[in-house]
Formats: sequence, structure tokens, C-alpha cells
Amino acid sequence: MSYPDHAREQTIGAYDDIALYDGVRTRRVLAFFIDYAIVLALCVPVAVLIFFVGIFTLGLGFFLYPILFLLVAIPYIAISMGGPNQATPGMRMMNIRVVRLDGRPVDSMLAIVHGVLFWALNAVLTPFILLATLVLDRKQTVHDWLLGTAVIRG
Repeated sequence: MSYPDHAREQTIGAYDDIALYDGVRTRRVLAFFIDYAIVLALCVPVAVLIFFVGIFTLGLGFFLYPILFLLVAIPYIAISMGGPNQATPGMRMMNIRVVRLDGRPVDSMLAIVHGVLFWALNAVLTPFILLATLVLDRKQTVHDWLLGTAVIRG
């Protein structure tokens, strides 16, 4: 569905209030640590499940261990950030959420791409990810800017 130009401008203008971005950088970092801890905690029961799958499949299931973190993190992001709250549990604790600048809701596919880009860009451009928030509009990180999203309070 395409939006008329004036409707798109009104939607983008809705996210121009600087109060929406007050303290977002700090809250994002804290939310990351909370979410990381939750994903690591969820890895424990999944690792046990993979152990039993490995026994049942005569060892083939053990090949899932190298991607254990991804098996947990991708659904975690897709369900939470791609859900109606548009925020992971850590983000909700920090009272922030992800929004699309075109006004549409964040769906699970965009949430997954957002998470994958975050990890991929961190592997290559670690210092620039956070430094970008000092330069880009709306305190966006590089992956926010590339996807047309922003993190706001509330």
C-alpha cells in the first residue's frame, strides 16, 4: 500500500519531536544487555532440547549447537520486536520501542533484518554503530538509518 506524499510527510513529521529521543542512547544500551541476558538464559533449555534431539537423531542434532544463539535470538526478536509492542522485553523495561518512519508497524521480517544488520554491522563497524547516533537524525544507528526506522521513548 502506498501513501500519498502529504500523508507520508505528516507521518515522518510525527517523529520529529526531540522529546521522543531523550535518553534513547543510554536506554538502548541497557536494553541490549537485558535482552542479551534473556536470550542467553533461553539458550539453556534449548541446549538441553538439542541434546535430546541429538541423541534421538544419532548425533545429527548436535550440529545445531553452533547456531544455538541464532535459534533462540531470531524468534525472540521476530516475536517481540515484530509484535504489537514493537519492542523486545529489554526495550519495554527501558520504555523504548522501534518505529518505522513511514508510519507502518514493524513486522517480524523487518525485526529480523534489523537484528541481523545490527550483529553484522557490529562485526565490521563496531565503534561507528554508536558514533552514528551523534550525527544521524533521531539518534539513529546505522542499521536504523538503512532500514528507515528509529527508536523512540514510549
